[in-house]
Amino acid sequence: MASHDHNDHADHDTHHEKLEDSVDDRDDWARRRRKGIPTDENLLVVACMDERIPVEEALGIDLGDAQVFRNAGGKVTDDVIRSAALTTNFFDTDEIVVINHTDCGMMSAPDEAIRDGLEAQAGDLDAADLDPSLPELTIGDADLLDWVKMTDDIDAACAAQVEYLRESAFIPEDTTVSGYVYEVESGELRRPDERIAEEISERRT
Repeated sequence: MASHDHNDHADHDTHHEKLEDSVDDRDDWARRRRKGIPTDENLLVVACMDERIPVEEALGIDLGDAQVFRNAGGKVTDDVIRSAALTTNFFDTDEIVVINHTDCGMMSAPDEAIRDGLEAQAGDLDAADLDPSLPELTIGDADLLDWVKMTDDIDAACAAQVEYLRESAFIPEDTTVSGYVYEVESGELRRPDERIAEEISERRT
């Protein structure tokens, strides 16, 4: 029978210590907001809700690394500003990444088709509530499509979302804001206006 020096446990963590660490880790995860624990990368991601965009995989991050806000088109709406303002001012988030993508549904229909479809659903668009908790909030004199925010050029749209965040009075000036276009055809990110395929497929003149 092998002999064991009763001092061997000094060379490694006891199982009790491992269990204690595991319990503490779970407690930190479950109560990270109450404990003031920020995301692992102090990061907020604003992305389109399109099911083809694997946000964590595309950015090379894991669950817990970032807060992810997804909506139609990955647009910086008033609620994105609201959420970004809260996390950058109160949860130590110091970076925001915007992800738009090619073949976006927000580029797939004519303006009038969108207007007609929503009008058929909601009726009088001028009287439609935009926020159920604020029934007095309506479109007002604005055009419905200003609220829907359809897209003509995904690269220009991505650059615009970044500027909206950078210019917001609610976002600290030292917050790093950047934007990328996810190519659904290649599964890769690129910077706006850097369409590699067009450059390498055309002869230089």
